Parts: sequence; C-alpha cells; structure tokens
Amino acid sequence: MFRKVALGISGGVDSAVAALLLKRAGYKVEGVFMRNWDNNYEAGFCSDERDFEDATYVCRKLEIPLHRVYFIKEYWNEVFTVLLKEYENGLTPNPDILCNRYVKFDSFFEHCRKNLGVDAIATGHYANTSFGPFLEKYNENEGVRLLQPADKFKDQTFFLSQVKQFSLRRCMFPLANLLKTKVREIAKSECLSNVATKRDSTGICFIGKRRFQDFIEEYIQTKKGHFIDIDTGRVVGEHSGLHKWTVGQRCCLSNWKHAYFIFKKDLQTNNIYVVAGTKHPAIWNNLCFTSSPHWIHSEPPELSENNILRCYFRFQHTKPLVPCKIVNNSEGLTIMLDQNLRALTEGQYGVMYKDGECLGSAKIKDVCQNLTYELYT
Repeated sequence: MFRKVALGISGGVDSAVAALLLKRAGYKVEGVFMRNWDNNYEAGFCSDERDFEDATYVCRKLEIPLHRVYFIKEYWNEVFTVLLKEYENGLTPNPDILCNRYVKFDSFFEHCRKNLGVDAIATGHYANTSFGPFLEKYNENEGVRLLQPADKFKDQTFFLSQVKQFSLRRCMFPLANLLKTKVREIAKSECLSNVATKRDSTGICFIGKRRFQDFIEEYIQTKKGHFIDIDTGRVVGEHSGLHKWTVGQRCCLSNWKHAYFIFKKDLQTNNIYVVAGTKHPAIWNNLCFTSSPHWIHSEPPELSENNILRCYFRFQHTKPLVPCKIVNNSEGLTIMLDQNLRALTEGQYGVMYKDGECLGSAKIKDVCQNLTYELYT
C-alpha cells in the first residue's frame, strides 16, 4: 500500500540512516530538505547551507532524489510570531513543538502529498507508532498512537506531542527500534562518513551561536525593570526585559552566599522576582494548570468519565518521567505531581505518558506557587 515515501532529510546521521533503511525495505524514497528561516532578510542565523551539502551527499550516495522546499512563511506565521507574542506575555514557549505541529507534520506533509504524490512521509525522529516503524500494521479503521522508541535517552516523542492524527497516521519512523549508537555504526559501515560522526544539532537553529538575549532584542523592545529578592523584598539588580529570562534561570547577580535564580515575572510592574540558591523551595512545585489538551489518539477514558488519570509527566524532554494524577477542569487540566519539580514554567508544554505511549500534551498556563511566596508578588 505504501510504496513511495517522502523523507524529511536534514543533513544529519539520523535522517541519513532512516533513508538507508527505507531503501532496504524496498520503498521508493524522495528526500526533502526543508528551509524554514530566511537568513537574507532576518537577524537570525541558520547553518542550513552546510546541512544541505551533507543532505546532498547522502542522497547521492544512496541514489535517491533530493528536493529543497521552503516553508519560511509558514514558520514565521505559525511558529516565530507565536514565540514572540508569548515571550512578550511573560511566557516561555517551545518552538520545536510548534514547528513539528505546524511545519514538519503539516505543511511538509501537505506539500509532499500534493506535489510529490507520495503515499507516506518519514522522518529520522526517535519515535514509534502503533502502526509500526514502516506502517506495517496500518489499519484505516483505527486511530494511530504515538509510542516511545527503543532508545529512551534519545526519545523525541516530547517534541511530537502536538502532532495531529491526520499526518501521524501516514508517518514512518524507521529508527524506532534502534539505539543512537547503532545508528552511527550503520552510517559508518555504509561509508556515510560525512554524517556518521556529525554532532547532533541542539538549541534553536536560527539563533546559531548568538546569545538568546542578544537575538531576541532584535524583535522585542527593551523595557527595563527590577530584580527583587522575594525573601527580603529588596531590589538586587536591573534587567532590560522580561522576555530575556525564564523561571529557574540563573541571573548575573549574586548575594554574599548564593547565586540568584528567576522565580516569577510580573507583567504589571515589569519586575522579576528572584530567589537565592537553586534549591530554594519557592521554585520547586508539584501543581499546575493547563489550557485545553491535545490528545494524540483520543481523550483517556478516565478523564472522559470524570475520573482521575494516573500517568507520567514531563515538561522538559531530557528530564525523567514523573508520576502524576490528572483531572479535567473548566479550562483544561489540573496536574498534581507525586513529587516537586524545579522550575515548572508557564508557556511550556506538559507532556503525558502511560504504558510507553505519549498521550498528548497541554500548555502550562499557571503554576501553583508556594503560598508563602505568593505574598511577595
């Protein structure tokens, strides 16, 4: 049923090996390199020319065609403008989750379906679905579930937690059952030397090597305010914009004993409240409230029956899963964690898991602060 596949190829080792595995499985593969940022007109930076050279090398080596497509407008409208608005509102957004939802698994999928005539798409993400890595279990009468991959350390389902059913149903994840070490071994054995030892990309691509605070200044007006110690109520420094800081981040300030860390941002006064020491109890919480959730397959039956959903939670993809209890509320979800987490952050996504399945995610809109410290803000 699925013979022609469009693979999002980035110039890295993961998508290169994904392309190789698709060819070995007998698929006709079309490589697609996406460019989402315009270096010619904007202040950002993206090293996609080097990546495109590596993608070209891989496709020539594997003898598959390579297409270059541009989603600059889509990225600007659906991701970057949202990112700016949320920073201006004191939130800390996640551009990678937005990019996957609106660009890589939406615009990319639609482009390939309409212009390349493919049956399915594929990526080098470390993820799996209930339909299998190569859609071998595809059932047109069933919804698809997003599952964690074999490599739990590289697990990227966190970033896919807002992807829609429509595109996920026809998406292959060839690396689902492989560890990263094995992926590099395969690349070396197949003489894909240009990418076999290439470092993984990290951070937001268009910022490049610039400091985030310097980059964001190009787009959001500087507005000075005070850093205030919540324990003493004293002003301990000055900042040039709420958008440059996030909860739990270390400030370039210090008292006689400890470094300061961000506790809370106040949009009304433009002040930032800080705490002394990374273990300060004010930045450790276990209760948060979210906006309406996105369930990848369907709403869990416990919630649809107004019961408590017991599952696992994370809001940073590198952190361990934490047991939690979830209930519906009038606007979204109430999430009670079994243990305190450091720097639960408004604007980030809370991602839910159960029995190896990524259920979906919801944006954190409010964190229940320790009442002792609410008095200061």
